[in-house]
Amino acid sequence: MGPAPVFALADDLSGAAETAAVLMSPTRPARIVLSGPPYDAAPPYVAGLPCDAGWPCDAGWSYDAGPPVLVADLDTRHRSGAAGLVREALAWATGRHVLVKIDSLLRGDVAATVHACLTTFSGSAPVPVVLASALPQAGRAVVNGVPLIHGIPLRETRTSDPVAGPDCAQGSGPGAGGSGAGRPDTVAAALGAVPSADIGLATVRAGPAALREALAETAAGGRVAVCDAETDADLDTIVAATLANDPATRLVGAGGLAAALGRALNSGTRAASPAGSPLASGGGSSTGALLVVVGTAEPAAAEQARLLVAHDAAPVVLDAADLHAMDTGTAVGGGAAGPTGTTAGGNAAGPTDARGIGPFAGRLRRALGGGGAAVLTVRGAAPPALPALLGRIVREALGGMPADLVLTGGETARRVLDALGVRELFPVGQVHHGAVHSRTPDGRSVVTRPGSFGGPDSLLRIAAHLRPRRFPRPGGAAIDERPT
Repeated sequence: MGPAPVFALADDLSGAAETAAVLMSPTRPARIVLSGPPYDAAPPYVAGLPCDAGWPCDAGWSYDAGPPVLVADLDTRHRSGAAGLVREALAWATGRHVLVKIDSLLRGDVAATVHACLTTFSGSAPVPVVLASALPQAGRAVVNGVPLIHGIPLRETRTSDPVAGPDCAQGSGPGAGGSGAGRPDTVAAALGAVPSADIGLATVRAGPAALREALAETAAGGRVAVCDAETDADLDTIVAATLANDPATRLVGAGGLAAALGRALNSGTRAASPAGSPLASGGGSSTGALLVVVGTAEPAAAEQARLLVAHDAAPVVLDAADLHAMDTGTAVGGGAAGPTGTTAGGNAAGPTDARGIGPFAGRLRRALGGGGAAVLTVRGAAPPALPALLGRIVREALGGMPADLVLTGGETARRVLDALGVRELFPVGQVHHGAVHSRTPDGRSVVTRPGSFGGPDSLLRIAAHLRPRRFPRPGGAAIDERPT
């Protein structure tokens, strides 16, 4: 297919990073923006990333043209206004392949997001929308329109509940009256009143002609094509048929669909430019502070933190009772504050005073002193404002201290980077599935990862990648960091 610009939208930061990592290649660099429109600015020089690391100067791209992959974190998973932010972003999509990343467990305001994709025209013409939320690598499939986790219907699992976004909960969005706050029985139920048509597995596997015909018929009827998929091959077939019908189609799905789009767009460049390791000697500096922030209540994440502590990372545990009693001075769910005091999405930014933060920040600062490594976790039922509190604690603890960061959970990652004033990231590759290593413009390493991803040694693997002289690689396994 040759080089083509890609514009992806995500509802949280870990998803944005995951999407960028699977769309990029040695000749297709990526950039993640956290600051809202405009979405066409060229990237600045990134400290620590030479031209031979797969960036535009190595691939014949001009910085003036912008990167071939641009991913915008709209930060809508836990706040209102998804439809408006998606519409605003789509105004910048002309001439680009578009992918809208949603959660494979259908959390967030999926109905409002998809409705905006379907009803935001390109000029005066509607644009087809194809949705495939399967994530085979995590055992998440869709069969007969039913989302499954390792073969069990999502509604019957114990995973975190998908929640209707504020727009739908208030009855103002297209999904009002749909699946409510519980787990949906089907993808169509999660879409509520958004017109859709299921494309079954038999049709997906019936051959290119049959699938293209079904997709075209659905688009002609003004409906979203909701596709079944169990395997990466199914997703590859869906992407191939979609692009063959209309390259301007808006693809909506999880990381599996993003990876399929990446494979399709990069298929013509891999032979000439095989993926390699841009930072073969390790992903971060060999010295300097390393801070791991575990912003999720997932039991697996607690186990991962304990393993890292067992390898001499300093534990810093915050008690939930203290956090509840703290005068936060923070608006829950606020985004990055702009120069006018508003967030990227237009919401008012919370106050920035740090009353009550000092003792927590002091403990963390002492743990990081002298280039230490620390793991910040929370014990007990945390308040809703936890991600914002963690961001403020990290900001005060670091001050001007240079430190690499490992951030678990998309909202925690966003709030921490907002607090530190980080407005863009440049992905380098993945340490493991979902654990994406990026650079900030000043050269700091940041690894983001969804809270539920990774095995028991996930955090240790990430730490070993960033500090290979300090932490052992589990089982002697090599770190596979490369644009995929």
